[in-house]
Amino acid sequence: MVNSYSYLLFLLVCIHVFLASGSPQNLNLPTSTFDEGFQHLYGDDHVFILENGKSVHISLDSRTGSGFISQDQYLYGYFSASIKLPSDYTAGVVVTFYTSNQELYETNHDELDFEFLGNIRGQSWVVQSNIYGNGSISRGREERYGLWFDPTEDFHQYSILWTGKVIIFYVDNVPIRVVKRTEAMGGDFPSKPMSLYATIWDGSNWATSGGKYKVDYKYAPFIAKFSDLVLGGCAIDPIEKSSTCDYDTNFEAIISTGVTPKEISDMENFRKKYMTYSYCYHRSRYPTPLPECVIKPQEAEQLRRIDPYVFGGGLVGM
Repeated sequence: MVNSYSYLLFLLVCIHVFLASGSPQNLNLPTSTFDEGFQHLYGDDHVFILENGKSVHISLDSRTGSGFISQDQYLYGYFSASIKLPSDYTAGVVVTFYTSNQELYETNHDELDFEFLGNIRGQSWVVQSNIYGNGSISRGREERYGLWFDPTEDFHQYSILWTGKVIIFYVDNVPIRVVKRTEAMGGDFPSKPMSLYATIWDGSNWATSGGKYKVDYKYAPFIAKFSDLVLGGCAIDPIEKSSTCDYDTNFEAIISTGVTPKEISDMENFRKKYMTYSYCYHRSRYPTPLPECVIKPQEAEQLRRIDPYVFGGGLVGM
């Protein structure tokens, strides 16, 4: 496990560079090997540790899926991995990179998700982000996107920044989604210590075209490859809420919560080109958008063009 005090000193040294740049990736946070920061979750013989722990492959076949989990829990942080997804026919396959505390809080857990949804041959993977707070699973906050690259050809970086005020999802250092905490959200904003997870599993009943296409195990094993794993926060005892780092503030005080004007422009461009679903615009599901939603007419019109049935008919609050 990385020494927490040394890691804190590293963060403090980096802060001046970071505050000038405004982007967490510019901290150049150290990566963790598997033995330093992680342990097996399930499917032990389907989790392969390579390159002295710098790379982890997880696989799915007809017998089992697999996954790994951080050794510690964190209250706020920056979490990142370079991921290469399985190729060919991958319908029904789900690869995840996410934070959660469901093992400790069965009825009121928090969660921040990157979910990668496989597809039939010739169709691209779909990326889904989601947020749950305090067990708010009846209020899914899903967004779905395409990508400007083929995620099966090479490794690409996927990152989550989580502070007490904002959550930002990144792909290759481009922010694709920002959720700011509002008073009206209450406990729906994740605020309890969470572990970091990576898994691969069979989502045949929903992942591809609503379950129309299932996992075909003649193409197994399906292998997802992870490297450059970053655990950018100080571990915290989930019960005592005490940190292993010797400082009196949380991660939010060390890492900026903003995005630069260029990042805002990059995010708007990404969402215009690649966002295919957002819960904020699903009127029949949420007649009144949830309190953190920032309704943008251009996004509403863009989604109406994609799916007039789901997103048509105007929106409350526009």
